[in-house]
Amino acid sequence: MKILGEDKLATSLPVCDLVALVRERAENDCDKTYISFLEDGETVSNELTAGALEIRARAIAAFLQERRLAGERAILIYPPGLDYVEAFYGCLFAGVWAVPAYPPNPIRLKQSLPRLTSIMRDALPAVILTTAAAAPLLEQLASHDPSFTGIPVYPTDSLPDGLCEGWRAAAVSPEDVAFIQYTSGSTSEPKGVMISHRNILHTVEDLARCVAYREWERLLIWLPTFHDMGLICGLVIPLYKGLPMYLMSPMAFLQRPLRWWQAVSNLGITQTVGPNFSYDLSVRKSTPENRAALRLEQLRVAGTVAEPIHRATIESFSEAFAPAGFRREVFQSGYGLAESTLKVSGGFIHWVNVRSAALKENRVEIVPENTEDTQSIISCGTTDMGGQVCIVDPETLCTCPPDRIGEIWVKGPAVANGYWNRPEISERVFRAYTADSGDGPFLRTGDLGFLHDQELYVTGRIKDLIILDGANIYPQDIEWTVQKSHEAVRPGCCAAFSIERDNREHVVVATELFPQVAPACALDQIAKEIRHQVSRYHQVGLYDVVFIKSGSIPKTSSGKIQRHATRRRYLENGLEAYHQ
Repeated sequence: MKILGEDKLATSLPVCDLVALVRERAENDCDKTYISFLEDGETVSNELTAGALEIRARAIAAFLQERRLAGERAILIYPPGLDYVEAFYGCLFAGVWAVPAYPPNPIRLKQSLPRLTSIMRDALPAVILTTAAAAPLLEQLASHDPSFTGIPVYPTDSLPDGLCEGWRAAAVSPEDVAFIQYTSGSTSEPKGVMISHRNILHTVEDLARCVAYREWERLLIWLPTFHDMGLICGLVIPLYKGLPMYLMSPMAFLQRPLRWWQAVSNLGITQTVGPNFSYDLSVRKSTPENRAALRLEQLRVAGTVAEPIHRATIESFSEAFAPAGFRREVFQSGYGLAESTLKVSGGFIHWVNVRSAALKENRVEIVPENTEDTQSIISCGTTDMGGQVCIVDPETLCTCPPDRIGEIWVKGPAVANGYWNRPEISERVFRAYTADSGDGPFLRTGDLGFLHDQELYVTGRIKDLIILDGANIYPQDIEWTVQKSHEAVRPGCCAAFSIERDNREHVVVATELFPQVAPACALDQIAKEIRHQVSRYHQVGLYDVVFIKSGSIPKTSSGKIQRHATRRRYLENGLEAYHQ
């Protein structure tokens, strides 16, 4: 905890690769605990000191070296816990490219296996690393898909520490690939981004400058560690800045969101992070009495990332948790993607009000007041440390004037070199040049936004954009309205998309409902209210409103709605619909 009057910044380790990072910490802070796991989201069950992490990483690396796997890919499929942390660093110590992947749900293999299968087919791994408990299921997957056939499955938690003596240090270049991060696949098939040691260390230093870690900070994250946010913040930041990190299972949070804030309160956490929906869920799944029992005044940064950020969420959470000492000023927003090693921009939250009619024409018209004819867009902060953002017309490839919305293009040291085994698409996405000035190379993000006062504002995805009678309609805006139209609509489980009928574009909404709130007799009334609210706020008449089975809306492994997959299933009559 903070000592009164002491406010020194935490020191970064001046290293060039992640192997050196672990070895340096093990040599100088051998017995210091850096990463702890909250088994049930409430109790510390396992801890990793710097010395123990180095021993486990060397043991796993020696095992991999013995099998001559340097330069190969290893799929990491682990349940939440510290075994994954050891295996990730073990791959780095062996020169093996780690490929973090979401563990399939044995109860719902039909839904959870396709993404893992697509990663297996693309990554072409030499091995699968996992735990002894998970190994039997993974060994059986060959009967479900041939991409698993012949791939050995090794449980790393069964390897003895004594193997560490056989580890052979090898030269590591900052440009070497550290791991392959597969994209979320919200608008296309997942692609493997090749992230180097230099990319990671640049990003963690950029993050450190953005949030200004102090020596007394205590950190917590429940986001999955097989995704870049959970991996870089949960596994690298604590070692890089010398700060204690607590990991929590995403399922522990989802089962009882209050666990997140109880852990923040009980452990004296000063920085934490979660997507927009998690703050909404925390309000809905807690009572005033629950919140009043918390102590959150020590919290210095509450990041909101990974999905569109809503002003209403910021305001409702701040008001609900104010009795616990939470201050709205601690909210930070950010924008990033796997291709830029997690971060492009960041900063403390504020917003601008823009005219909705102008947005439909790709124009930015900022006004002082928020009314029914405007909407608030959250700033995603500024770039730092050599990063550059440019707003470009995606059709002409010319730089947009300040009052226009265009595609967000990015360049800088955090941008990865490309996609694994996809040279043509890598050339198109990672090496773009503006047509008017010839500036580049830029990363084309596929996201839309604008710059105002040197800050980035994100408005949507190009591939998700709905164009109706020449006007731009952002699906996330319609989905937000649908969620707020009736208490029966499940937040974060709605998709808006367009279809063509009679040579015209029409908008369809598919959403899940809370069954206990929506009896069958009320479904027509709920659909009517959804149509009314969407027409009122967006001047859009819905072609169809589809209510689908709980848990069936297509999502990525990071929880993002897959609008294209939902649209495809709708057209193929593949949605698990019970009312439309």
